[in-house]
Amino acid sequence: MKSDSQIETDVKDELRWEPNLADATDIAVSVNKGVVALTGFTKTYGDKYEAEIAAKRVAGVTAVANDIEVRLPAIDQRPDPEIARDAVVAIRNLLPASGENIKAIVKGGWVTLEGDAEWNYQRDTAERAARGVKGVKGVSNVIKLKPRAQPAEIKRKIEEAFRRNAEIDAQRITVEANGSEVILKGTVKSWVERREAERVAWSAPGVVRVDDRIAVNPI
Repeated sequence: MKSDSQIETDVKDELRWEPNLADATDIAVSVNKGVVALTGFTKTYGDKYEAEIAAKRVAGVTAVANDIEVRLPAIDQRPDPEIARDAVVAIRNLLPASGENIKAIVKGGWVTLEGDAEWNYQRDTAERAARGVKGVKGVSNVIKLKPRAQPAEIKRKIEEAFRRNAEIDAQRITVEANGSEVILKGTVKSWVERREAERVAWSAPGVVRVDDRIAVNPI
C-alpha cells in the first residue's frame, strides 16, 4: 500500500504528465490517508477540471477535494451575456437534435446548465461544451434526465456492460435499480476502476441518478 508521500509525488508527476492540463505550476497537492487536496490556482476552468481528473487516475487515491481557484487573465475575462451566448452555440453545435432543450445561465463567469435530456451522454456533452467557452470560471450541471426504461432492464444492461469491460471486476460489484436510480456496491482496487464503473452505469439508458457506494481498497 502506497504512503501518502508517495501518492503526493505520483499526483504531482501525473499533473505534469497530463497533456490537456496547460499549466500545473501553481497547483499545490497534499494527501491525508489517500485523500488528495488540490489547492492553488489555474488560469482556466478547463485546467482545474483536468487537474482533478488526473489526480483521480493515480493508484492509491481514494478521494479528491478540488479547491483550486480559477484566476482568469484580464484578456480572457468576458461579460456574462457573451459567455451565455457562446455556451448556447457550443451546446447546440454538439447536440443539434437536443441542445435546444438546454439553457445556460451565467453569473460572474459561472455557468449553470438547466433543462431536460433523455440520455446522460447529452448532459455530459453539454457540460463539456460549456467548459470550453472562453471566460468560464466554473460549471454547475443541473440538467434533468427523463428516462424511458424499466428498472429490471437498467440493471441487466449495466451488469452486462460490467462483464464486457476489461477495466472492471464485475464479480466484486453489485447493481441495484430503484426506478431510474442505480446503486453500486462492492469493493474495487483503484479510484480509476470505481470511476469506470460509475461511468458505465451512467451510460445505461434511463438512468437519472447513480449512488456510487463502491469502496476503494488497493490491497
